[in-house]
Amino acid sequence: MKTLDMTYSVDFDRNSKEAWYELMNRFQDANLYQAWSYDVVRYGLKGVSHMVLRKGREVVAAAQARIHRVPRTNTGIAYVFWGPMWRLAGAPDDEEVFRQAVRALRNELSLRRGLVLRLYPLAFRGCHASLREILIEEGYHPHDEGVTKRTLIIDLEPSLEELKAGLHHKWRYHLNRAERNRLQLIFGEDESLFDEMSEIYLEMANRKGLVERSDLVHLKSVQKDMPSSFKLKIILCRQDGIPCAGGIFTTIGTTGLYLIGATSTVGLKTYGSYAVHWAFLKWLKENGFRYYDLNGINPQTNPGTYQFKQGLAGKGGVDQELLGKFQVADNRLSSFVVECGERLLSAYQRAARVRRYRASGVTNGKSHENTG
Repeated sequence: MKTLDMTYSVDFDRNSKEAWYELMNRFQDANLYQAWSYDVVRYGLKGVSHMVLRKGREVVAAAQARIHRVPRTNTGIAYVFWGPMWRLAGAPDDEEVFRQAVRALRNELSLRRGLVLRLYPLAFRGCHASLREILIEEGYHPHDEGVTKRTLIIDLEPSLEELKAGLHHKWRYHLNRAERNRLQLIFGEDESLFDEMSEIYLEMANRKGLVERSDLVHLKSVQKDMPSSFKLKIILCRQDGIPCAGGIFTTIGTTGLYLIGATSTVGLKTYGSYAVHWAFLKWLKENGFRYYDLNGINPQTNPGTYQFKQGLAGKGGVDQELLGKFQVADNRLSSFVVECGERLLSAYQRAARVRRYRASGVTNGKSHENTG
């Protein structure tokens, strides 16, 4: 076990919900997946662990881990998704803080608790490559299984006029058509908006023949549990009072993140999804956010959505590759049990997907619609 440097100290599971949210405000890389409510409402307090790292008396890093234990054993796995948070707001990045944070996580979760630790940092290969070396030096190993995840990020520094001019010409054309359709845009945080969003999503899912459904029920529960300053933003687009498109977004830290979008058949004809995304981009710009993350692209498996997002990103968008997943497993028994369990789960999920496809009469679940 590598001990922390003398100036650092760490504690686990000593924060209240209120203290955790107050602490998150310190970090520019704070995000929904490190929010207390995101994991606790689903797994309960026993299924979540919180780390706080200090340098002297100052909090310099924090991480939320989701814990899955195998019943009646001391084995299991801990997930840290888009953590640790270590980039302090208003301060230059200190990679030594990141090193001490991932060391503290390994010491506690892998070495002391005997769990497999899987970490997915909020970092990109193009600008955070040195973090990969730190992780390897601290005993972590890449765990991407040959898959590289990508996203598109829009820099919001240019003026709104410049951002609009930078849209792909076809995307801008569709946005102009949406604006001429005099659609009503509703921007809010109320839980009732989730119900309207669910109706649009269900219609879209049936139209596309989607078997895998988004987790709107979970997000609604998260919304109910989160403090007001962290709540998700919902934008609904209506025509003649009837919802035809919508999106759910999160605005934690310095980046706005797109979560879920849906468009009805009417929305396709009125280009409602273009109005929704542009309204959110404008809101981010007006409220001082630095970036808009379109949250994942895959030109091969979802070319329609890729084209939509690429058009929105336009000239100012940057195609970023995520740094990837990393794993450390100091307990051999945990490693063996988790590996076996994941193989069984993967086989079960494949069989379940086949059954659902056959039941729905779908032969190809891929969609080429550009609903964003």
